[in-house]
Amino acid sequence: AAAAVAHPRDEEVLGELLRGEAATAGPSAALTRYEAYRRGLRDELGTDPGAGLKAVQQELLRGEAPVARHGVPHEPNPLLGRDEDIAAVEGLLRSSRAVTVVGPGGLGKTRLAHAVSRRAEQRVVYFVPLAGVTADADVAAEVSSALGAGALSGSASGDPVTVMLGVLGSGPALLVLDNCEQVVRGAADLVQALVSSSKDLRVLATSRSPLGLTSEAVYALPELGLGVSAELFTQRARAARSGVELPPDAVAELCRHLDGLPLAVELAAARVRVLSVPDIARRLGDRFALLRGGARDVPERHRTLHAVVEWSWNLLAEDARAALRTLSVFPGGFSGEAAEQVLGDDALALLEQLADQSLLTVADTPAGVRFRMLETVREFSAARRTEAGEDEAAVDQFLVWARDFGVAHHDWFFGSEPRSAWERIRGEQDNLVLALRYALARTDCPTIAALTAVLAALWSTGSSYPRLTALAADTGPPLSHYYPEPEYVEVARAAAVLCTASLFMGYGPQVVRQLVTLRRLPAAPPDTLLRAISAVLSAVPEMLPPDYAVLRELCASEQPLLAGIAECVATYVWEYEHDIDRSLASARRGIEALAPVDHPFLQVLGHARLSELCLQAEQGEAAYEHLRAALAALPRLGDEHDSIGVRWGLVLACLQRGEPDEAEYWLRQAEDHNPAQKDDVYSPDFGGRAEIALARGLTEVGLGLWRRNVEAIPEAGSTQNDDPFFDRWLLQVQSAAVTAHAHAGRLELVADVVDRLRQRMRTLLSGPARSPMELPVFGTGLHALGMAGLVSGDASAVRLIALAERLRVLREFQPTMSADRARRAAEDADGAAYADAVSEYAALERDELREAARAAMTATSVRG
Repeated sequence: AAAAVAHPRDEEVLGELLRGEAATAGPSAALTRYEAYRRGLRDELGTDPGAGLKAVQQELLRGEAPVARHGVPHEPNPLLGRDEDIAAVEGLLRSSRAVTVVGPGGLGKTRLAHAVSRRAEQRVVYFVPLAGVTADADVAAEVSSALGAGALSGSASGDPVTVMLGVLGSGPALLVLDNCEQVVRGAADLVQALVSSSKDLRVLATSRSPLGLTSEAVYALPELGLGVSAELFTQRARAARSGVELPPDAVAELCRHLDGLPLAVELAAARVRVLSVPDIARRLGDRFALLRGGARDVPERHRTLHAVVEWSWNLLAEDARAALRTLSVFPGGFSGEAAEQVLGDDALALLEQLADQSLLTVADTPAGVRFRMLETVREFSAARRTEAGEDEAAVDQFLVWARDFGVAHHDWFFGSEPRSAWERIRGEQDNLVLALRYALARTDCPTIAALTAVLAALWSTGSSYPRLTALAADTGPPLSHYYPEPEYVEVARAAAVLCTASLFMGYGPQVVRQLVTLRRLPAAPPDTLLRAISAVLSAVPEMLPPDYAVLRELCASEQPLLAGIAECVATYVWEYEHDIDRSLASARRGIEALAPVDHPFLQVLGHARLSELCLQAEQGEAAYEHLRAALAALPRLGDEHDSIGVRWGLVLACLQRGEPDEAEYWLRQAEDHNPAQKDDVYSPDFGGRAEIALARGLTEVGLGLWRRNVEAIPEAGSTQNDDPFFDRWLLQVQSAAVTAHAHAGRLELVADVVDRLRQRMRTLLSGPARSPMELPVFGTGLHALGMAGLVSGDASAVRLIALAERLRVLREFQPTMSADRARRAAEDADGAAYADAVSEYAALERDELREAARAAMTATSVRG
């Protein structure tokens, strides 16, 4: 900085200063300095910055966009010998819309795709594995589900391609489709539709054969070189038996016969448990010679991989082969218990034999030991299963396991120690999703109910509302006609309760189909948490206007469990009724009533809900205390990702308390506990950092962060339609950004945001009323437009401020959205008019407020 002051026209020095400032204060601050320099240079010398400094500016602009990597794992060990291949694929992605990495199974295509995804120049990357998809027609459904944009059955409403593109965003994005070989036609159709509808999307696919598209560049992944194969063999062999002798010449000789295929190398290395390297080389060489051949149009390396797998297959006893054929129906691996259920009493011995043959991998997980089949081995075994005519029987066994698993865990969510069950269910997620597809295709209602219960609970803890919505849509029709046998009544009740509760929080009491399904089940006394929730939700239609007698009766129940759940539901009912004070009172009574119930989720959800309401009411101290109570109960849930956002809430509470340093502490904690969410549009970084900067008096930094946040969120209509919270979040971020700039007198920097916000408000208000929960959203938008109007000299904007207060404003972001700041600004502009407007709008009922907001926006449009 000192050097730049001393040498104000030295652009090399300025470039280094910009990089340093971007790393410490953020790219927005550095870009502001660059713009000031550019304007000064133009005014004084009539010229522009040099190419070097412009390159730094472009670098900073790229740094403004958040990086999002969805579903891209970090590999447990180094990827050997693929640097040139990674660079080649990256080059093809720059020049081609679609790139397919082709080669035989086991060559390392998936690992290469992982590496390319992590290094991709696109800021948004989605990695979608298709290994569990068995039909072309299911490709779009699987990709939509992975993106959080579609129904499990592929029957999402609207154009699925448009919805997917909305999730991917309008800027450069990379979609990776892994393991397309079994659904080439479905993958090709989807890729063609996507790339023809978006100019900035790139698609990377891995497959055994090209997709056959004109937009496709094909990269044939070569075999590993001899030196890399030998290094890989040495690493894997020492992992299998640490003391094994590995003569370099013998290892090199063996690797010459493995054709540079990583899977073949790993399978061979695993044999050092019982064979020497020369013995493996002799046996493997014989097998290659025996099995080489087949159809002349099949690539040589495909026959070589087949030889490796079939050699291991031929060494198995018939019962082990039968076990592999049966186990190949599990796409997500399986536990020992699952294997015992489908294989019988000899399961452990068979698993040991298969693991010794390197046809199964064994891993320790938080839920216990888990077995996985290499995908090539699974495909090989599945083909043998089809040849043997065992597909139908295998699916039957798979569904029996899935139903039993779901029945055993249908109420895990309502237990006092859900953590261990959560780990197990998360580990089985891929298997359960595939089983649900089979069950839906067969209308197997007991299995549908059991799987809906466990998946709805799992996705509720992860706040995966798009998947929850899709799950409810897919399972609602069959379950609404299901009359469960006595042993499945509570299972069906759990499924209906979880779907109803999840949708109720997002959409309110209009979830008619789910409520009908729930109410058709046999009544039961509210003697468990599940039954108490069921009793309260079943009564929701009777809770509504005109007198709320049923709701009051439930809240006054002498049964603490029933009264506590009723008060929790009442917090949403009163919020829908636009009565925040009543909602706060119900939340407090609910916590008090449920205090004796030892259930961590109730504790977390109760305190988190009350803190949410406190933040809306600008009661930062109270919100802080309840969030700390929720945080104390969180570890018992097993949700280390803090998906419901307790730490994020603490950021907002500390800002309301005037404690930006502690707010920053909780922001770091939130990012550390959920690193995958760091660049998500709902992450604490959106708004939190901007408000921390503003609270510290770093106005330009804070405003720059707000502008970055606005530009990073896709506009409504380009995101998933199933997320009930996105429209509210988008408008809340835009409104906060506009208000912050209005307070600072820098409205010219967000003139386009003001226009977009005004247009968004007109669109929302011109459409049909969807929910009373819209009113605070309208209030937030009117608040921002009112503040913008005051800064622009429009004294009549005080009426917008008054109406916004009556509608209620989403005031979580402090200090920007402070009610006192807005009130002082309105009184300074025209105190008498403001007081008159407050009095006028106070007389309006809830249903009249929407029309008042529409009229206010019409008047604003006329003045504009």
